[in-house]
Amino acid sequence: MTDNDTHVLRASAAGQRPYALDIDPKRAGWSRSSLRVLELPPGGSHALAAGDSEWIVLPLSGGCTVRTEGESFELRGRDSVFVSVTDFAYVPRDAHAQISSGAGGRFALAGARCERRLPARYGPAPEVPVELRGAGACSRQVNNFAAADSFACDRLIAVEVLTPGGNWSSYPPHKHDEYHPGVESELEEIYYFEVDGDGLGYHRVSPSRPGGTDVLAEVGTGDAVLVPDGWHGPSIAPPGRTLYYLNVMAGPGETREWLIRDHPGHGWIRDTWPSQPVDPRLPFYGPELPS
Repeated sequence: MTDNDTHVLRASAAGQRPYALDIDPKRAGWSRSSLRVLELPPGGSHALAAGDSEWIVLPLSGGCTVRTEGESFELRGRDSVFVSVTDFAYVPRDAHAQISSGAGGRFALAGARCERRLPARYGPAPEVPVELRGAGACSRQVNNFAAADSFACDRLIAVEVLTPGGNWSSYPPHKHDEYHPGVESELEEIYYFEVDGDGLGYHRVSPSRPGGTDVLAEVGTGDAVLVPDGWHGPSIAPPGRTLYYLNVMAGPGETREWLIRDHPGHGWIRDTWPSQPVDPRLPFYGPELPS
C-alpha cells in the first residue's frame, strides 16, 4: 500500500479560490514548507499576508505587480514555464503584499516558515543561474532561481526543473530527511508538476526508514507530491512531452543548504555521466528575457 492518498494532491481537489493549490505546514503535516498557486483573472488582485513565512512570487504564466514594504515590483513573467526563465519577487515574513495582474495569469507562491526578516527584493530573470544536470537519458535543466547559493532567503530553497520527453530526472533517487553535517540536510519538499501539452508523468518516493513515505504517482499539470522523507525519484517525462516541476524546500538546520544522499543501490548512475553527452535538446532556454 502506498501513501498516494495523503501525499499526492490533485489539481482538481487541492485548493479553493483564489488558490488552485494550497499547501501549508498544517495540511502537509510538517513544520515549514508551503506552496500556493494563485489564479488571477484579467484585472484581478490578491492580498497576501506573509505571517510567519517568507514568500517568493513566481509567475507560471502571465505577469503581475507585487507591492510590499513600500516597494513596487513589476514582474514581466512569461507565457508559460516551458518558454523562458522568469523574474520574481521576495516578500518577507510579517509583511503584507498586493499582487495584481492586468492580463491575468497563474503565480506560484513558494513559502517557508522562518525566523529572520530579510528585505523585500526583486529577482531579475537574467540573473537566474541555469544548470544542465546529468547526462544521456538523465539530462535535465535546472533553473536555480532561489537555490541555497543563488538568492538569499532565511529558510526557503526553490528551483525549477525541466525534463525532456522520455528522460528521467530527480535521479538517482536521493534523500534529505536526516541531518548529517557536511553530508545531508533535513528538508521538507514539495514537487509541483506541469506537462507541456496533454500528457502524464510519473513520480516515485520510496521509504528510507521503516514506515517511511511510499508513493508511486501518475502526475499531470497542477498536481503536487509531498516528500517529508524518503528516497525520491525518478520523475519520468512521457515521450514527446516536457515535464516541469517546481521544488519548494525548507528545514530546521541552522545553515540553509541542499545536501543529499544518493540511494546506495542507484548512486552508481552518476559515475556514468562523464562518458555520455548531455541531451542535445537542452537547454530549452537560457536566463535572458524573451524579446
